[in-house]
Amino acid sequence: MLSTRFVTGSPNWVDLATPSTEEAVAFYGGLFGWQFEPGDPQFGGYGSFTHDGRQIGGAMGGITEVQPFWSVYFHTSDAEATVKAVEGAHGNKEFGPDDVGSLGRMAGFRDASGARFSTWQPLDHKGFGAVNESGSLCWAELYTPDVPAAAAFYNAVYGWDIASVPFEGGTYTMASPAGGGEAASFAGIVPLDMDPQAAGSGPFWLLYFEVDDPDATVATARRLGGRIDLEPAYMKGVGRFAKISDPHGARFAVIKSDSQTG
Repeated sequence: MLSTRFVTGSPNWVDLATPSTEEAVAFYGGLFGWQFEPGDPQFGGYGSFTHDGRQIGGAMGGITEVQPFWSVYFHTSDAEATVKAVEGAHGNKEFGPDDVGSLGRMAGFRDASGARFSTWQPLDHKGFGAVNESGSLCWAELYTPDVPAAAAFYNAVYGWDIASVPFEGGTYTMASPAGGGEAASFAGIVPLDMDPQAAGSGPFWLLYFEVDDPDATVATARRLGGRIDLEPAYMKGVGRFAKISDPHGARFAVIKSDSQTG
């Protein structure tokens, strides 16, 4: 399960690239009860979503050259070494490593299939302050055309342990930090064609936020101008979940988990 005891390769931050921070704050504030804390002006308008005073993730407005999206960051103790590992595994660097004041160092990538992800080397800013609770991140899922190749890529970059577990008459591939075991799993890796609606836009990471009532969350998302990509559905041992796009098209999912083990 996700944890704020960050280790190499574990998720330690998420953020939203959006055309309008103000509109994103209105949508996600109405949906999850998040507040927004503007960052230092030197960071160009970047700020943080908070819930009950704890940081959930970030947002950067004014992004108009790409389709809005949520990005996941994975912990590293050496951003430069992570860049080399990504390039050595046939991924591509999009930016960085860059210093973010005294907060830490960051770099952004495309994995070998083209899915975006980022890495965060913490200094003053360790990462998000809450996970697995209502209104916070609880799981991530990579949609990719080649599950074994994706597993090999992230193992080469971060040393992830990969396990295939029986699920719904087939198997589900889960990732955890090196040596963490299945109980430390934080993500799934699934075939891209499992989500035909999104497959046309290429491989991507989908973030899941825990909620108390997915049906009520979906109704609120509709009222606030979001699009429902998957109506609420229940899966035994997983929970009740739905997939949503915000008014600008950034995709995410919500879930009321059956347990907090993913």
